[in-house]
Amino acid sequence: MKLSEKYGDRPPEEFPMLFQRILQNGIRDHHRRHKVRSLWTTLFSALAPKDEEDFDLLESMAVENTSKLADTPDGRLQQAQILALIEHEIRKLPPRQREAFLMRYWEEMDVAETALAMGCSEGSVKTHCSRATHALALALKTKGVSL
Repeated sequence: MKLSEKYGDRPPEEFPMLFQRILQNGIRDHHRRHKVRSLWTTLFSALAPKDEEDFDLLESMAVENTSKLADTPDGRLQQAQILALIEHEIRKLPPRQREAFLMRYWEEMDVAETALAMGCSEGSVKTHCSRATHALALALKTKGVSL
């Protein structure tokens, strides 16, 4: 509908490209509207313990904060500050890394879905996510965040 409403006057050879972009944006919008959470869920492999492969740093932080910190006003403030720092660092990522990272870990899309939405290969998605994860982990370590 959007294609015909907004771009009906365009030459027919532009329709496939326009349709693809409208579809990608629609998918992204759908996921943004329907997936809202209280905490960032992500994988910070650089901060993970060396002996645990499936370690998810933010999941462990949520468990720890629920039992210790989140019960106090100071704990809630500290948790909010850490999450704000994470959000700030995500905004500083290069656009493609940020896009891949958010689709994979925020939207919980798998590698194939993310590759399709981004219009790139699955290997590129993995590379972008890995670089984003390592950059975020390094930024947090630099700012003294140890989770």
